[in-house]
Amino acid sequence: MNKYFLSLILIAFLSQTARSQYSGLLITKLLQTDTTTIGQKISYPKFADPEVTMLKITISPGKSTGWHKHDFPVFAYILRGTLTVELQDHRVVKFKENSTFAEVIDTYHNGTNMEDTDLVLIAVYLGGKGEKLSVKKEE
Repeated sequence: MNKYFLSLILIAFLSQTARSQYSGLLITKLLQTDTTTIGQKISYPKFADPEVTMLKITISPGKSTGWHKHDFPVFAYILRGTLTVELQDHRVVKFKENSTFAEVIDTYHNGTNMEDTDLVLIAVYLGGKGEKLSVKKEE
């Protein structure tokens, strides 16, 4: 059975049962979804060598990620600030502090910090060893 699938089942199970099993823990569900922010169905690619990468990303005021896309699921949590994401079809989506989202898959997008302070987010990439975390858009 797929390692990603088994890991997700274990996390889901623990998040549902941890409150009763462990004294002093407070568990808050941050995200549970089967689609991306634009309604794409999430599917897990099959990699010969799966690898999960978790990054803490800080974007300075006025800076952006540049146009890019992801070929596999990426999930994010905004620790501080507001992320403004423009999609290739010109739609704009904003994610505020303490919000979570499933990034778009195979869709070019550009994330910008339009605030006056640093934007800080945690991103979890469900990729494979040797796979690029994102693909830059060629101009």
